[in-house]
Amino acid sequence: MAETCEESLKEMHKSFKSEIAGNLNATYLFDVSGPGGGKWTLSINDGKCELKEGVQGTSSVTISISSQDWLAIHKGKLNSQMAFMMGKLRVAGDMGLAMKLQSMFPGPA
Repeated sequence: MAETCEESLKEMHKSFKSEIAGNLNATYLFDVSGPGGGKWTLSINDGKCELKEGVQGTSSVTISISSQDWLAIHKGKLNSQMAFMMGKLRVAGDMGLAMKLQSMFPGPA
């Protein structure tokens, strides 16, 4: 199980379901604050997924969260929808694309 946000994003990236993404073209920016945080860009284009460190271009969706809460979601200790409702997870941009994340990347996150 991942111990850092970067490790958890890499694990999430490996679970990508291209058949669910289909011909989607979207860019997600993960803006993680706190210890071990940082910014990562996840690009999905025509059934392919690529994760890069830092801000890459313009994002369709920006997800902002603390490193502690991100790891809790990844480990299944915090539900992402509850985190959103509690204000621990913030989404800017296309909410429909944000909601599609969970189906494209099955697992605790």
